Amino acid sequence: MADVLPLVEARLRGALGEPDARAAVTFLGTDRIEVLRFTDGDVVRYATLGMSAQPMSDPTAMLADPVKGPRAELVISVRAGLAETDKVLRPLAVLAASPQVEGVVVAPGASLDVGEPLWPGAPFTSVLVAEPGGLVEDLELDGPLDPVHFLPLLPMTPNEAAWKRVHGAQALQERWLTHGTDLRDPSRKSVPLE
Repeated sequence: MADVLPLVEARLRGALGEPDARAAVTFLGTDRIEVLRFTDGDVVRYATLGMSAQPMSDPTAMLADPVKGPRAELVISVRAGLAETDKVLRPLAVLAASPQVEGVVVAPGASLDVGEPLWPGAPFTSVLVAEPGGLVEDLELDGPLDPVHFLPLLPMTPNEAAWKRVHGAQALQERWLTHGTDLRDPSRKSVPLE
């Protein structure tokens, strides 16, 4: 099913333009994950390519279904030139490999933590997985394959991640909205949580 990836890359190019950089990371026992960088004015977007080659499977299933199951790629958007955000390559690849390595299903509302700053000096070690369909439309595949979702990642400070665990993803997103939080600011402070 490796033929899914050219379709995924074509969808990314159609939505975000031509990538101006790409890099690949391979972890022991996993498929290669590429990260493509797209620059659009003062915003730079990083998108994974490779996570959707295999469907994500329920970690409680005895055998992983090689055909059916959710498929996704990850996209993170940040303001350019304010931090060394190109260093997000490895953490982003780690997150994209997590379904293969840890058997997790990455879905909207989930928190993903890399245990270290997303880039040097970043106040974020984790991300909130947002709803797909906004920036890059879902890619429908021939049945019985599930569509590929392009999941936006929203960086969270440790305080925001802890607050989200108690109050939920929707409540955190509403708080960001209420306070006009610029989620693309690579060095933003935590939203007020009182």
